[in-house]
This record gives sequence, C-alpha cells and structure tokens, in this order.
Amino acid sequence: MAFLSDTLARVKPSPTIAMSNKAAELKAEGRDIIALSAGEPDFDTPQNIKDAAVAAIAAGKTKYTAVDGIPELKAAVCAKFKRDNGLDYTPAQVSVGTGGKQILYNALMATLNPGDEVIIPAPYWVSYPDMVLLAGGTPVPVECGIENSFKMTAKQLEAAITPKTKWLIFNSPSNPTGAGYSHEELKELTDVLVRHPHVWVMTDDMYELLAYDDFTFCTPAEVEPALYDRTLTINGVSKAYAMTGWRIGYAAGPAPLIAGMRKVQSQSTSNPCSISQWAAVEALNGPQDYIPENNVMFTRRRNLVAGMLNEIDGIECPTPEGAFYVYPSIAGLIGKTSAGGTVIDNDEAFATALLEEKGVAVVFGAAFGLSPNFRVSYATSDEELVDACTRIQEFCAGLA
Repeated sequence: MAFLSDTLARVKPSPTIAMSNKAAELKAEGRDIIALSAGEPDFDTPQNIKDAAVAAIAAGKTKYTAVDGIPELKAAVCAKFKRDNGLDYTPAQVSVGTGGKQILYNALMATLNPGDEVIIPAPYWVSYPDMVLLAGGTPVPVECGIENSFKMTAKQLEAAITPKTKWLIFNSPSNPTGAGYSHEELKELTDVLVRHPHVWVMTDDMYELLAYDDFTFCTPAEVEPALYDRTLTINGVSKAYAMTGWRIGYAAGPAPLIAGMRKVQSQSTSNPCSISQWAAVEALNGPQDYIPENNVMFTRRRNLVAGMLNEIDGIECPTPEGAFYVYPSIAGLIGKTSAGGTVIDNDEAFATALLEEKGVAVVFGAAFGLSPNFRVSYATSDEELVDACTRIQEFCAGLA
C-alpha cells in the first residue's frame, strides 16, 4: 500500500515557484541573476496600510476571528463591490481567505464531484488545473492563441460546454498574458453562459485595478446580471496594494456557496491572519490615489519590455491591457541552438538556457498551458528590465 495519496500523483508543484526558487539558488551561489518569474509588485505596501496593521497589534487585535473574515472587512468588501462594480452583496455572501488561492481552492473543494468538468481558458494561471484535480474534478483547457490576443471566443466556450460542465474559471486581466476582455467581448461570453444554466462562473479579478491606456475593466456579474446567482467574484489585496505577503483574498457569491466554502476553511486553516485583515480594511477603505500613480510606472515598464522584445527576430510580443506580464511567442526560434549548445526545441528549453547562459529567469509557456511562449513579469525597476531585456536580445542573437 502506497503511503502518499494517489491524488498527489495527479498534480505538480507550481512551475512559477520552482523557477523563482531556482533563480534564488543561483543568486545565493553568487551568480548575477535577474528574476522576472515572480508575480509580485516591487512597490512597498503603502504606509497607511502598514500603520493600520501596527495599530491593530497595539490594540490587541491578535486573537482568533470569525472563520472567514471579521465583520469590518466583510463590510469593506461589500462596499468595494458596490463602489467599483455596481454589485450588491451582504456580509453573508462574502468569504475572506488566506489569499485568493485559498478562495479558489475552497470553492472547488466545496462544489466538485468526480466527473465534474471545469473549463479553463489557456494560457491560464498555473494553479487552476491542479486545484481542480485536487478537488476531484476534470480540467478542460481551451487554447486561446495569440491570433485572438489570448482571449476565449464565444464559439470556443460554446464548444467546450458539456452536460458535465460545472464551472468556467475566468481571469481578466490575465495571468500570464495581461490580456483584458472588453465589455463587448465579455458580453459575448456571458450570452453563451445564459443559455447554459448549469454552468457557474468563477471569475478571478485579482488584477482589476492594474488596467492601462483606455482599457476599462468589467466583471461577468456586472456585464450580465442574469449570472449573479451563479457567479463567484474573486479578488484580493495582493497585487494593486502590494500586499502579496499579507495573504488576504476575498470573494462574494450566493450564500449557500459561501457557507460551503466556510465549512471547508473551518476544517483547514480557519481564519486568515487577524492583523492582515485589519490592514486589508484600510486598503479597501483608505486612499486609492497611489494606484493610478503606480499604473503609470507599470505602463511605462510594459511598453519598455514589449518594445525591446519585439526588436528580436523570431519573437512576437503583444502589448497587454493590464496586470504586469507579457507573454511573447518564440515560434520563430524553435529548432535553433543556443551559444551554450542547447537545442531550443520547446519553451522550457528556451527558459532553462536563458537562465543558465544569461542569468535571466522567466517562466516557460508550457506551465501555463500554451506554447511556445514565455512569461515575463515586469514588476521590477526600469534598470533591471533594460538589463534583462538586453540579455534576452543577446541570447537570441547568439542562436544559430
């Protein structure tokens, strides 16, 4: 009898974390490494949020809380959804977890049975399919290629739905591509979903506030109110508020689903960190003026990276609408050999050789379900980005 669960054989560790760890190991050995693999802003958490955390500690707010969030944070979440998305929720419809990842996991664990299918547009965040597998469901990836700006079409969604479909996981702006769906594009998808009442929508809006140029964010239940009763709208404070380490995510949806998620959380982690919750209250209720200021820097960085990568023969890098990633194609480089002797027969070989030969860590596209591509996080300084992109240019110039 095997000791470890058979379920573990169905999933793999996060490739993004693995690449970040590999870069950290090489850096610890003294190598000159630039890591563009982690999805984490380089900005510090705003001072008002840190002050709120210190005040919570001083006030002794260090005990257990309600399993899925303090009333003050649930009220702030309800206010945020009303203010930003025109969505009305009560605290009984809100769940707060240890990061957006736990919210997603809780929802899947609370709803999936063997044989249930979950549609996931690819490229996707690396954890979506593995969480579905852990929960006993079947991920159904749908490839959304560069020709459609990495976005799912209504025709693709319609074709993927079966009687076994339980969820569509939707992410805009996207990790890993930064692609954002316009109101018109999203309405075409919601029109399909309206015709299939057994399909629920799990929308990951983590990058909502990181939107650039003239792109306007919208979310499914906002675009199509008929989906309100079967939509779980997920968000968090990690990206726009530079609070990745604080680990607070939240969601709102139908009360019975939220109750099921609360039951899962009560038997796993119980409540999120009390201090982080009070910091998140300040993040949602406090000043928001630094977000557009940060977005100006992100826009500049996006343009810098996309511009330098598009100068490379064999690479095509679309300019995304949001988040802080680009997802270039290396279709024109497949089959070439690096200066160090590595045959670039896929995007994993490209990323591995780039790290070993030039000290730049990126994440290969196969991890996100669509190749041949790689993901660059431009959430770092302009200087590092110029250095990294110059190294990528040099690496590609050395291919033969």
